[in-house]
Order: sequence, then C-alpha cells, then structure tokens
Amino acid sequence: MKRLLRRYRSLPIRSRLALLVAAAVAFAVAAVSVTCWFIVQGKLYAQLNDDLMKQTRGPVTQSDGPINIALASCTDTAQPDKDYYRTSYSQVVKEDGTVCLFPGATDRIKVTQDDKNEIKNADNRVYFRNGTDAHGNAVRVMTRPLGATHVPATGETGPNIGLVVAVPLKGTQNTLNDLALILLLVSGIGVVGAGAAGLAVARAGLRPVDKLTEAVEHVARTEDLSIRIPVEEDSEDEVARLSRSFNSMTSALASSHELQQQLIADAGHELRTPLTSLRTNIELLTRSEETGRPLPPADRKALLASVKAQMTELASLIGDLQELSRSEAQRGERVQVVSLEDTVEAALRRARLRGPELTITASLEPWYTRAEPAALERAVVNILDNAVKFSPEGGVIDVQLTGGVLTVRDHGPGIPADELPHVFDRFWRSPSARALPGSGLGLSIVARTVQQAGGEVSLARAEGGGTVATVRLPGAPTAPPEVP
Repeated sequence: MKRLLRRYRSLPIRSRLALLVAAAVAFAVAAVSVTCWFIVQGKLYAQLNDDLMKQTRGPVTQSDGPINIALASCTDTAQPDKDYYRTSYSQVVKEDGTVCLFPGATDRIKVTQDDKNEIKNADNRVYFRNGTDAHGNAVRVMTRPLGATHVPATGETGPNIGLVVAVPLKGTQNTLNDLALILLLVSGIGVVGAGAAGLAVARAGLRPVDKLTEAVEHVARTEDLSIRIPVEEDSEDEVARLSRSFNSMTSALASSHELQQQLIADAGHELRTPLTSLRTNIELLTRSEETGRPLPPADRKALLASVKAQMTELASLIGDLQELSRSEAQRGERVQVVSLEDTVEAALRRARLRGPELTITASLEPWYTRAEPAALERAVVNILDNAVKFSPEGGVIDVQLTGGVLTVRDHGPGIPADELPHVFDRFWRSPSARALPGSGLGLSIVARTVQQAGGEVSLARAEGGGTVATVRLPGAPTAPPEVP
C-alpha cells in the first residue's frame, strides 16, 4: 500500500487528477450497476415466485386428490393426474425428507434441511429459495407446509407434509448473466471515458499552471523579472488569483531589484569621494613617515582632522545604508506606542549640542503615535540636523508640536522651488550643499520612517526666508502606561 502511495505521489498532478476522476466515476458506476443488477434480480425472482404461486391454482389442502395421489406414489399405488400441477418439478415432502412425486413430475427437487424444518414447523407460510434438481440444474423452489396427514379410516394423524414445487432458473440466470456483462462493458467504457475526460479537463485546467511554471523556470534561469502571465480581467478562479499574485510578486521583485541596483550604484558613488580623500591623506602621512621628512605641525593636524571627519562621514553613511536596508518585518516587530513629545525633546538635546551657537525655541504639546522609537527619534534628529546645518551663525530654529503636527522652521537660505520635488530622493543633494557634510540619505530615512508610521512629511519655503519641515503623524488609540 505504501509503495502504491509513493507511486501515486510521484505522478504528475494531471495524471493524479485523471486517476481520481476515473476512480470516482468507477465507484459511482459500480454502485449503480450493482444496484441495478440486484433490482432486476429481485424483479425476476418475484416474477418466478408469482408463477410458482399460480402453479398451485389456489388453496391446497391434504384432501386434494393429487395430494393423496402423490402420497400414494410413495407406495406405488398412485394414479396419474398430469393436468393439476403444470410443472415437471412438483412433489410432496414429509417432515423426515421423504419425497412423493406428483403424477407427471419427471424430476426430483433436492430437499434441504431448511425445507424439512419449515414442513415440521407447519406455520402455513410459503417459503422461496434457490436450489437444484437431482441432476444439479438450478431451480427456483417454493415450499408450502400443509400440516399433518390424516388417515380417514382410522382417524390417526401422520407426519407433517409440505408441497414443494419449482421452475427452472436457467433462463433467468442467462438473463442476469447477460445483464451483468452489459453493465460491465458499459462501466468499463464509462471509466475509460471518464479517465480520458479527466485527463483532458486536467490539462485544460492546469494550462495556466504550466505557463506559471514556465515563467518561474524562466525567471530562475535568466533572472528576468519583466515576464508577466496573461490573466483574463473578469476571471476570479484560484489559478487567476495565483497568476495575479505571481505578476504582483515579479513586479515587486523587479522594483526592489531596481532600487537595490540604484542603491548600490549611488552608495558606490558616494563612498568613492570620502574613500579617495581618506586614502590620499593617509598616503601623505605614510610617505612622510617613510621618507623621514615630517610634515609641519599645522599641516599634520589638518590632515588628521580631515581623516577623522572623513571617518565620521563614512560611519554615518554606513549607518544610513543599514537603516535603509532593514526589512519591513524587522521594523514591525519594534513598533509600539511612542510619546512624540519625549522623542522631540530627546532630539532637541542632541541638536543643541551640534549647534551651540544657534537659538532653538520649542513649543511642544503631548501627542502619542505608533512607531519604532529609535527610528522615529532618528528621523526627528535628521530634520533638526538639516535645520542646524543650513542656519546662519546665531540664527534661530523654531520647533512646534501641536495636534500631532511637528514643524521645524529655520532661517537659512531655503530650498529652490525646482529642487523641492527631489529632497526625499536617496543620495540627492542640492548643488549648493555639496560642500557640506552629509550622505544625502537623511531625508530619505525621514520620509520612510514617517510613511511607515502612517504619517506625511513635506518641506516648503518659509515666508521671510528659510525652510519649514512639516511632519503629520496619526494619534495612537491609547497612551502608553506610565513607568513608576
């Protein structure tokens, strides 16, 4: 059995479907055929039973002349009466099994123990069974108990007797055998046809799956994510849903692959400049040590400061890249209810350290939202860092949080109108700010963090000069529990 199951599971799915359809049809046809055969058999036997009842031509008692003649035949004193029972199988049977043939009966019916028991019980019921004659021919037998015999001369009671008549079953059996053969042929044709139809239906139904398989194999072989499976617009079956899901998956993978390639290219471009500068400075320091000609202290100090700044820039760039490469699942595991007021205050402390010469005013109201705490604080820090970076010395930065809307306004040169659509692109930097430190990823991280929290972020030119950054975040249904 296990071997058959293994073979079945190793078959292609269309072959398995064809086998299942053929098996289901075979079971149904077999059930109908067997039921039909037994119904016909019952009808034929019922007709034979009616014929046997008609053979007796009404009530039969011991006083009937033919009955007495049959009993007398056991002592060879019977007289023929061939017209009373119109069958060659007719006899009277005593309870001990003694058979007394009717006049004209040519064949003897084999008496069974059940016949003897029925005659002995004498319950006046008629019993039917299949049996054989003395030559082994099949017959349909009727046994009719008649009770005890009576001797009129002496008034004594003899043994119980019964009337046993039969008709041949050859014609009925031939009819049933022919019916069985016809049903077997029809069933076989039906099963074969069902298997062929099941295979055809499986092939037609699995044709979209074949196309999907070919598409997957093509993608695995060529890494071509532009392939799409055609799907009818009004189709809503499982295969159509699977095809649409595959198309959506390849589209998302293609977009992700394109963004990944762009990220790698942009990262390589951004890393090339600080790495080249870092290598040049290190080579100058190394050559100075190797040649024994030390650099002037001021130049050496400047080179070391440049190396430190470039290392800091590289570390910041790598951190930004790691933040952008984190998956959605990793972020979703850390989302919780966050106090936006506390987050902004923590970011303000860091911003004041980076711009001690600036004046940062803050007006904050309580607000709670659902976000990743560390990512949200980093996004607010990036916004404040931009304000610090572009504010003039001694400038003022205004921070306000009201009703879930955070605004950060600086009084710097502002962003040109034609550059506003690009400020949230990865690695994009304004031409006027390329000399300033930064990787061009800060605002990209801000946009991604705010969007994942269900909010919106925008940058605009402020009235009177400068830039205003606006962050809108939805409120959380409940505030987080206070920590004692």
